[in-house]
Amino acid sequence: MQKNFLLIISFLWQISFSQQHLKLPALVSDNMVIQQSTQINIWGLADKNNKVEIRPSWNNIAISTSSNKEGKWKTTLQTPKAGGPYSIKISNNKDTITLENVMVGEVWLASGQSNMEMPVKGYASEPINGNNELILHSKNPKIRMITIKRNSSPQAVEDFVGSWKEASPNNTGDFSAVAYVFAQKLNRVLDIPIGIIHSSWGGTPVEAWTQKESIDEVVTAEEKQTFRYNSNKNKRDQDAPSQLFNGMIHPLLNYKIKGVIWYQGESNRNHPKVYQKTFPLMIKNWRQMWNNDRMPFYYVQIAPYGRYDDKVNSALLRETQLKTLDILDDVGMAVTLDIGEYSSIHPAEKIKVGERLSYWALANDYNIKGIQFSGPVYKSYEIDGDKILLSFDFALMGLSSYEQPLNDFQIAGTDKVFYSAKATLLRNGKVEVSSEKVSKPKAVRYGWKHYLKGSLFNTYGLPASSFRTDHWED
Repeated sequence: MQKNFLLIISFLWQISFSQQHLKLPALVSDNMVIQQSTQINIWGLADKNNKVEIRPSWNNIAISTSSNKEGKWKTTLQTPKAGGPYSIKISNNKDTITLENVMVGEVWLASGQSNMEMPVKGYASEPINGNNELILHSKNPKIRMITIKRNSSPQAVEDFVGSWKEASPNNTGDFSAVAYVFAQKLNRVLDIPIGIIHSSWGGTPVEAWTQKESIDEVVTAEEKQTFRYNSNKNKRDQDAPSQLFNGMIHPLLNYKIKGVIWYQGESNRNHPKVYQKTFPLMIKNWRQMWNNDRMPFYYVQIAPYGRYDDKVNSALLRETQLKTLDILDDVGMAVTLDIGEYSSIHPAEKIKVGERLSYWALANDYNIKGIQFSGPVYKSYEIDGDKILLSFDFALMGLSSYEQPLNDFQIAGTDKVFYSAKATLLRNGKVEVSSEKVSKPKAVRYGWKHYLKGSLFNTYGLPASSFRTDHWED
């Protein structure tokens, strides 16, 4: 009986598949933003071996393609410069779908864990500073976002649940706060449509967002044992390697994007040495999947937080994120050392985070001159008697503490014992560090703990990352 039932189901499925109506993925839909001045993909399903015609309103020139024996079809369109709204008419011998209110502009993917997922309206009892004003003034048909519904999958899937929404007081509260501010800043400066594809899931590790084949090629069996899924007694499918790549990134790969903004790392903080391999691996994997080895990738360094356990210093994870700047090209890091919160892992200053990410994109991808995009980055040191002098990159006009005490500097001698240190800003853009307890200094550390309020900035208001001059714990 069961066998006959399965045969009937299989037969009905084959009939349904052979009579496939014209169908488009969630990304290719009304209100979408498509990448300007380039070749983009348009794809979907139809009857097998069936002709499909695509006619965009910006030139009214028809493009024809055919579905294969599985009913799948895909073709490319040349997009114009930023503008819109446009329509795209897609038809076969049975159906016609007309995509309305399509904008042409810049498309970015926003991904990560809960700090990227955090909406403009905030979480319960965890606010976003300034969110009411953001929502109030958010009506803008040139800013669109599509949020991918959470989906953990052991196999790569082709589509997802979600729809494009225009920024408006009714919609914006549900948008990713960091991604919305990033889009808002780009839109205001460039005056063109901005589309954000938002795909994130709170509490998830980087390996869940990486293709399995890439992990298996590079990561050792011993390193895999440190993965959150393998070391977590309460195993969650969404933490397993490649699960979120399969369910929430793979369906996006046909869609042309400009670049990626990323906010993640807290879930990998107990294994910073492995993260130093897996985080760049994920970036390279995504670039390979989108066939763009120079795809911009801008990420947020995890913020200070006071309630981590003491097993592993979270400054080590911040350090791995800092080192990624030297490992890969076309990456950038927004530092949050000044805006962490002792009691919340979700800092309320999401406006500053989104703005800092936007500076990287505006300066490096949109050629906006005269702005700074990075806080000071430690470059070198020299020993001057009982003092150490620190030098920095990205401090064009010098350094500032904005009248705050320069706290959280430590200094050590050959005994490798660190003491709280006095730090002084010099007019040549250097920092002088010393302590009465260390007469022959050898190393300096700044912000080398779970929680602090960063006090070292360049004169453009961008904070320095925590750092160390030594490698004694490596």
